[in-house]
Amino acid sequence: QVQLAESGGGLVQAGGSLRLSCSASGSFFRINVMGWYRQAPGKQRELVATITSDRSTSYGDSVKGRFTISRDNAKNLVYLQMNSLKPEDTAVYYCNAYSKRYLLSPEVGYWGQGTQVTVSS
Repeated sequence: QVQLAESGGGLVQAGGSLRLSCSASGSFFRINVMGWYRQAPGKQRELVATITSDRSTSYGDSVKGRFTISRDNAKNLVYLQMNSLKPEDTAVYYCNAYSKRYLLSPEVGYWGQGTQVTVSS
């Protein structure tokens, strides 16, 4: 079982920056992929960015060049640095992680509770 706790959301003006953090805790053998997704009112949840344990990254098209995902494997932390924020980035941001309980266990996905990011124009 993995618990994910996000922090760092808030209100920022367009053009500003925010840094989100997500801490993973619980009982697990290894966390492979960690990532951030977001969901705006009336819209489906969408990919923001993911990062593997060897730090291979991928980004949603709308955030490429503005957001940077990183992680600290030793501390089971994942970060999302968001620069040049736009009003359309307003959403609840969710942390996601896939982990194995034991070496031969299947991977299971977990979600955090989400943190609100609001960008004013």
